[in-house]
Amino acid sequence: MKHIKNSVNIILFCLFCSLTALQAQDNIIDGIVAVVGGDAVYKSDIEAQYMRMKAEGVDVQGDLKCRLLEDMMIQKLLLNQSRLDSIEVSESEVLNAVDQRMQYFISQIGSKEKVEEYFKKNSVALKEELKDVIREQNLTEQMRNKITKDIKTTPSEVRVFFKDFNKDSLPLIPEQYEILQIMAKPKVDQAEIDRIKNRLREFQDRIKAGEDFNMLAILYSEDLGSARRGGELGMKGKGEFVPEFADVAFSLRDPKHVSRIVESEYGYHIIQLISREGSKINCRHILLKPRISDNASKAALARLDSISEGIKTNKIPFEQAALLYSEDKDSRSNGGLIANPNTGASRFRLTELPGELSAQVEKLKVGDISKPFKMVDAKGQEVYVMIKIKNKLPAHKANVTDDYQILKDVVLNKKKETKLNEWIKEKQGDTYISIDPKWINCDFRYSGWIKK
Repeated sequence: MKHIKNSVNIILFCLFCSLTALQAQDNIIDGIVAVVGGDAVYKSDIEAQYMRMKAEGVDVQGDLKCRLLEDMMIQKLLLNQSRLDSIEVSESEVLNAVDQRMQYFISQIGSKEKVEEYFKKNSVALKEELKDVIREQNLTEQMRNKITKDIKTTPSEVRVFFKDFNKDSLPLIPEQYEILQIMAKPKVDQAEIDRIKNRLREFQDRIKAGEDFNMLAILYSEDLGSARRGGELGMKGKGEFVPEFADVAFSLRDPKHVSRIVESEYGYHIIQLISREGSKINCRHILLKPRISDNASKAALARLDSISEGIKTNKIPFEQAALLYSEDKDSRSNGGLIANPNTGASRFRLTELPGELSAQVEKLKVGDISKPFKMVDAKGQEVYVMIKIKNKLPAHKANVTDDYQILKDVVLNKKKETKLNEWIKEKQGDTYISIDPKWINCDFRYSGWIKK
């Protein structure tokens, strides 16, 4: 517990440093250390980052403040080019990110009031200060992705990299698991479906009568992530929504119109269009999730118990039972093998698993089958599952056979880094750069900052 408390204190200290830097930029005493294009790097930025890294115990070779200055100048170089290339970040993206950051603050400190007390300002002022920082971060990240988007790697490059690389420096891969599952979802009673639909019809009527969709979403939507923003989902393409939702959302034309009730794997929605930009839309929704009755939960558990008995008595193998009976469409066709959403592969570290699943995996050996247990799936739905440990890979140094994807990512990142280095050197030559004479003796990685 002491370790957790110390980690939270460091996080809050870092957040305080970031906002202190924002405040200092409005202070005429704050000095400009460098200008890249039309953007300044302030001394307060460097000092705040320096304090953050020291608090985290980061060990950096050489002069840390000089390293931070160079990193910030690279960011400004990317930001300057993003403007020249007319890269844009929508206001909704920025606002969504600000809301997420604020919710993170609240989760660490305890409440909105405590956040305001900690930073000595109200939440409106805090959000305004964060908007420019997040917008700049998004623009530079998009520019970085544009520079490296065409970089690819091949299996032969990965093999050559592994052959030539210092084996002592290869990453250590933690213990990993391959997990099979059979899932049973409690059936929703028709009376509960009717209740949900009637409630959404009531919202439709209230909006048509002049009530604000935003306020109803804040008050009643069960998509907690978007409810805080009045149900707004941000600018997204059709493929970023589940098909049932996308088909209706993209058919909307009138921002004043409220959609019909849409059923998806998340629950039941009504949708309102906000705006369109090319092939993307920004919309808001109200989501209601049906409540599961005790009888439905008991019936789902009974179904799993029956399947479990068949597996234990060797009437049916686990994989075949998953194919025939599992109600998880993503793993069913693979004999219950769960895919890691972070990598697309079938291996998980314990830290990548939901808490209920992780606790079960820790108890089992390879080939063991758990008792049925309740958990909440990635869509926020109550489900019952039983699992089997298909394979356990001990902690080991990365190798091509077991860890090809990890090594491929290492090679790809190195190629992207090389491309970015070339781009930086090129752009230094045709971008206005000025550095305070007190800082020109820094041992920069890129020599082009100092104009001859």
